[in-house]
Amino acid sequence: MITPSASALHTSALTSLPLLARGKVRDNYAVGDDRILMVASDRLSAFDVIMGEPIPGKGELLTQMALFWFDKLGHIVPNHLTGDDPESVVTPAEVPQVRSRSMLVQRLQPIPVEAVVRGYLAGSGWKEYQESRAVCGVLLPEGLTNAARLPQPIYTPAAKAAMGEHDENITFERTVEMIGLELATKIRDISIALYEAAAAIALEKGMIIADTKFEFGLTPAGELVLMDEVLTPDSSRYWPVEGYEAALAAGENPPSYDKQFVRDWLEQAQVNGKPWNKTAPAPRLPREVVEKTAAKYREALERLTA
Repeated sequence: MITPSASALHTSALTSLPLLARGKVRDNYAVGDDRILMVASDRLSAFDVIMGEPIPGKGELLTQMALFWFDKLGHIVPNHLTGDDPESVVTPAEVPQVRSRSMLVQRLQPIPVEAVVRGYLAGSGWKEYQESRAVCGVLLPEGLTNAARLPQPIYTPAAKAAMGEHDENITFERTVEMIGLELATKIRDISIALYEAAAAIALEKGMIIADTKFEFGLTPAGELVLMDEVLTPDSSRYWPVEGYEAALAAGENPPSYDKQFVRDWLEQAQVNGKPWNKTAPAPRLPREVVEKTAAKYREALERLTA
């Protein structure tokens, strides 16, 4: 049984290290000029807006899940973990802020492409398919339905957006223009291999990985390295196998282990008597939504590591 610490961390406040950036979930601190301390907060973002209420235990669960997958997939591509203890680079007073929720990683040159792999038709992919029978320029067969399994996984990259902006779906050809044919092809092939290996492991545990995104960076020597988070419910769409067939037959979204619970609540949330317009500030999340979302993250990790 995974039991995260009781207190939630919305925003870390380390003073012993220089803050590099705060993302939607992670706070990154410089450790010298060659390492980064990544602290996974309990923040949750939906529709690219950070919620005011943290999800207790979320950062710890995300970190443990990412470490699980880095371990399982290390034979496919190197990852950014240094193997050093995150608690060793902060003061004793700051240890509670980093314990179980941090990774000490190599400082890399990030590649501005989100490597998205889809094994099933869902979310923005389903919307795009309905309009054009294609996703990010990848033509698909006629007659597919929402949540349908694809004949084989497809690579549908996105251009990384600035903070607060939406990532933009792009074609593989566009990634070639951005980073060159050799690197674009390598990222595509490795991403599909990572997805296929992870999907097989997850299926054995009774979970479907519908889609996921990977991020990569380059070392000073030019080596390609898997970085950031990997295969967490924040970066992936996880469905339990129970309920999938019924949802597919009904043309509905299957139950999921990601933040869909929060998204569904926000879709019907009202602000000043009108539907929320998906810009900050977000409506206050009810306690029930926070607790059910925390339980979903916990259940996903428990099933995976059982």
